[in-house]
Order: sequence, then structure tokens, then C-alpha cells
Amino acid sequence: MIGRLNHVAIAVRDLESACAVYRDTLGARLSPAVPQPEHGVTTVFIELPNTKIELLAPLGADSPIARFLERNADGGIHHICYEVDDILAARDRLVEKGARVLGSGEPKIGAHGKPVLFLHPKDFCGTLVELEQA
Repeated sequence: MIGRLNHVAIAVRDLESACAVYRDTLGARLSPAVPQPEHGVTTVFIELPNTKIELLAPLGADSPIARFLERNADGGIHHICYEVDDILAARDRLVEKGARVLGSGEPKIGAHGKPVLFLHPKDFCGTLVELEQA
């Protein structure tokens, strides 16, 4: 059911500093920073030959990333994102198997302009999983 690893998301407190580490130290190419107010984050994507890294910085006090950073002051891996061919069919199959979909259970449009869902980390070995329509 799951396809390619789309990205690994890393929560950061200081987006500028994190970008400098990836750009200046690792020599990575970075996208421009894009505010995603509907998700409460600002994102920067780092393109790699086989996947992407998504840097997530809080956008506002109610940001889920702000809450994550309260518990993880240095930041760190926030979630992993897998592509699926049919997000609604994937959701229905996962729910049938007992997995919990976060939020309303309906896909929202993610940072790539495609439908996404998040799955409860307790159902996936302690890892927050994002599914994105391929």
C-alpha cells in the first residue's frame, strides 16, 4: 500500500540556522521558505537524489511544531511521509485494520499541494506517519 518515501520532516526552532547547516555545511540545495498557515508551520525542502528533507519551523504560538519543540527543545525528527496511490482507499484500509487517523480523518492539502493525512504515532512504532497522495 505504501509507496516511495517522500520526505523526512525535522522540526527546528531556528529555520535560518537550520538552513545554513544544510546549505553551508552539507552543500544541499534548499527551496525557499514557504509559510503554511493552515498547518501552522513554515517549510523548507531539501532535495536529495532519493528523497527530500522537510525543515519545519513553528508559525504562531498554536503551531503543532511549537508544541513539539516544547517537549524536544533541540528539535528533531517530527514525521516521515510515504506516498500512496489512493489516499482515501489507504485511509479506509488503515482504519479497517485499527489504525487511527489524526484530525477529522479527511485529507487536507499539504505543502506539495497534494492531499495528506497523518496517522497516530502509537499505531506506528512511535513514529508520526504522513501519507501523501502520489
